[in-house]
Amino acid sequence: MDFRSVLGGLAFAFMWSSAFTSARMIVADAPPLSALAIRFLISGLLAVLVARSLGQSWRLTRAQWIATLIFGICQNALYLGLNFVAMQTIEASLAAIVASTMPLLVALAGWVFLGERVRALGMAGLIAGMIGVALIMGSRLTAGVDLYGLLLCGVGVLALTFATLMVRGATSGGNVLMIVGLQMLIGSFTLGAVALGSEEWVVHWTPRLIGAFAYTTLIPGLAATYVWFWLVNRIGAVRAATFHFLNPFFGVAIAAVLLGEALGLLDVIGVVIIAAGILAVQMSKARERARDRTAMAAR
Repeated sequence: MDFRSVLGGLAFAFMWSSAFTSARMIVADAPPLSALAIRFLISGLLAVLVARSLGQSWRLTRAQWIATLIFGICQNALYLGLNFVAMQTIEASLAAIVASTMPLLVALAGWVFLGERVRALGMAGLIAGMIGVALIMGSRLTAGVDLYGLLLCGVGVLALTFATLMVRGATSGGNVLMIVGLQMLIGSFTLGAVALGSEEWVVHWTPRLIGAFAYTTLIPGLAATYVWFWLVNRIGAVRAATFHFLNPFFGVAIAAVLLGEALGLLDVIGVVIIAAGILAVQMSKARERARDRTAMAAR
């Protein structure tokens, strides 16, 4: 992996992790679903306009439309929508930790439901990840964490796990930026419809709200997505996914610095264990892919 790829991976992990802190700032002064719907509307329109300027078409294949609909609803509406609502009552660091378990859940679900092989290193990573989550949740539960908010984060990451398993490889065939933009627009329309029937438009216009909204829209919303696909094209999806092990570190560090969220010793230990588990799972996947390629080449 070259130096530019490493920098790209670090930038992606930082931008992705920072979204929880900026979301926490937003929901302190604005209705969560309405704010997220507007964010997706802006990000989606920008992505579609850029995609069109690059010659990409919105005439997608059937598989691409399926991927677009599933991710638009499961990732943008359910996963992020539930996280935005949850962060009205739970800390950004906890939401980031729960969301960071997605690679572990994908590997676990693939093993349990799809019969995918998980070798010793991957199994060790799954077990380590579960131990890390148990440590953090035990610590937070005894400290009086809001169970409803925690449940919303859990359902959200399960929705994202389901979407990831359902549409593997379905976004191949080009038009990637267009697909991303359309996913955001689908999420915007879905969240907007729910927000109209469930939220009051009460906004406290503060500099922090405006700055956090602009940052969330442009950096995690668009820049992180662009860097991710650049990274996948440069080094491959499996190697790029290895950078997810940094998300728990960055998520809690950014929340601690910008929001002053306290971290206990068990939180720190749990984050380290979860990160090690994610790294082990991704390294196991990379080795499995390498073995498969070697086996195919030998035939």
